[in-house]
Amino acid sequence: MLVCYHEEQGWNMGLIYMDYNATTPTDPVVLKAMLPYLSQHFGNPSSSHVLGQRARKAVNDARMQVAVMLGCDPDEVVFTSGGTESNNHALIGALAANKAKGDEIITSVIEHPAILEVCHNLENQGLKISYLGVDSTGLVDPDQLPSLMTRKTVILSVMHANNEVGTIQPIAELARQAHEYGILVHSDCAQSVGKIPVRVDELGVDLLTIAGHKIYAPKGIGVLYIRKGTKVRKFIHGAGQEMNQRAGTENVSQIVGLGKACELISNNLNTYSAHMKAMRDRLEHALFEAIPDLRLNGHPDKRLPNTSNIGIKGVQAGEILGRMKKVAASAGAACHAQGNTISSVLAALKVPPEYALGTLRLSVGRFTTAHEVDQAASIIVETVFRQRSRKN
Repeated sequence: MLVCYHEEQGWNMGLIYMDYNATTPTDPVVLKAMLPYLSQHFGNPSSSHVLGQRARKAVNDARMQVAVMLGCDPDEVVFTSGGTESNNHALIGALAANKAKGDEIITSVIEHPAILEVCHNLENQGLKISYLGVDSTGLVDPDQLPSLMTRKTVILSVMHANNEVGTIQPIAELARQAHEYGILVHSDCAQSVGKIPVRVDELGVDLLTIAGHKIYAPKGIGVLYIRKGTKVRKFIHGAGQEMNQRAGTENVSQIVGLGKACELISNNLNTYSAHMKAMRDRLEHALFEAIPDLRLNGHPDKRLPNTSNIGIKGVQAGEILGRMKKVAASAGAACHAQGNTISSVLAALKVPPEYALGTLRLSVGRFTTAHEVDQAASIIVETVFRQRSRKN
């Protein structure tokens, strides 16, 4: 059963929250599971006494909850500090462990900075990075891949779903082609987990990233799935925690929270997904009915059920957001002293500047209500017309 928690929790501060792709609130069920491990169950999982054993069991239980959601074995789940660390570990660890094969990476032009910045840094060190382009909806064409793969390609990394426009990529087909060349496949699934099915065998990936704060768990916790037999060098050195893949005393309370969040997804994904799609479609219908000259950025069908990236002609998104004190959302362009910068994703999609500069990313979540959607749509419509009238 879906319940609107935020008013009782007090986290909305009078805001209508439409920025779930940026971060999610911690689900009260998740928080309740965590609290004992912030107080009485404080033991170190490596300790042999009862407090340590209790903490170790909690970590193992959480690992199983993640594994059930992904359809993998528990010992293929490595807990990390979040999506950025998992992405870094996947790329750098795979390269380090497979030097004999080569030093090349293939990725896409619309990846999250946690992938692109790693690749840019490696390029500066002399490694070869090849980039898959996207079409006007943000889709990668798998037919591009053969021309980029070489005998020295170690890993292909393509996100499952884009954080800005929500477009879902054909990961399984990309993985099939890459594996024919003996190339490892990684997918950043930070945005897709909890919204659409994410099962490692269906995707065919060797490595997969989860970020806790995108799935109603806390910030500062994540997962790197590493398929058995995949050669990846450890990323943090020290003691032998996390199957000797990531040293450091386990963040037990956060791990428990992530495990509970994954259990909720395993049990309720269809309900969550249907609710988010209904709220997103309601919002889009209201906006497209009321405002002329709107553009949907991204794929109309192959996209996340919660994500709406809308270009509004004739306005600046930053100005719209600045005047909507009661709606929290994101813009597709950033304002700098040197002028406005369009996001790299919208640029890759070749969104016309007059729409890109007025792009809003509106992302709903499992706690979004129809009343909030209607309120947000009304505020957005009013603000857009007010800004347009000032321009004329």
